[in-house]
Amino acid sequence: MTAKIIAFANQKGGVAKTTTVVSLAAYVAAAGRRVLVVDMDPQGNATTSLGAEPRNLTHSVYDLLINREQVENILTLTERVGLDLLPATTDLAGAEVEMAMLMARERLLSRGLQPILNKYDYIFVDNPPSLGLLTINGLTAATDGVIIPVQCEYLALEGLSLLLQTIQQVQEVLNSALYISGVLLTMYDGRTNLGQQVVNEVRTYFPRETFDTIIPRNVRLGEAPSYGQTILAYAPTSAGALAYQALAEEFLNRYEAASSMRPGRVQHESTEQ
Repeated sequence: MTAKIIAFANQKGGVAKTTTVVSLAAYVAAAGRRVLVVDMDPQGNATTSLGAEPRNLTHSVYDLLINREQVENILTLTERVGLDLLPATTDLAGAEVEMAMLMARERLLSRGLQPILNKYDYIFVDNPPSLGLLTINGLTAATDGVIIPVQCEYLALEGLSLLLQTIQQVQEVLNSALYISGVLLTMYDGRTNLGQQVVNEVRTYFPRETFDTIIPRNVRLGEAPSYGQTILAYAPTSAGALAYQALAEEFLNRYEAASSMRPGRVQHESTEQ
């Protein structure tokens, strides 16, 4: 069995992308699947959220991309059985400059993951909030789509056209299998009319891709990373935890249902307001 590789991307920061990666990974692992999180963000938030201390690591994703270190030497266990990590350190901040001088620079991550594809059911790639070479590597490696978190705030779709253009370019040149497999509404505040307006707008624009599950604003979701824990471990009865549990169920239904079908090409051309 070959792992399904899913990239998580949005060049806008603060959309709960990393929270989504680690939370969804924890619940999918709790459902009995083998999951690997690849932290491609130099900030290393997914790494610390899963309990790893970057200063104590001898190897990281940087070594996989630049030094061609064997991926098995970089794998890091987490407290959750079935959930492993390829961690990031601050070394990754300078990787894009070094990658630009390497052959097949867009496929470094894809190449590096090859030896372990049969060890996992899902590989989640947490891309940085940018559209540089690190994100391009994540999108090129994604054999099973990209999930875009979108916050339920003013001008939520503003700027997404750049991401969609990048996805389309990667699809045309580097990874013909790439498609938008999901759009996730995050940071929803049901007390405001704006939140519901954004929900309606996103679902109108991405009618097929948008998950039914909506992730609410929740204090516990913000607290969990500071304890090096996922929301499943930190506050499993919180509103945020219950939302990600529901998302995991919907995710698994979407990816494992026999009737699941992939869209072809990226059809959305612009989201500018």
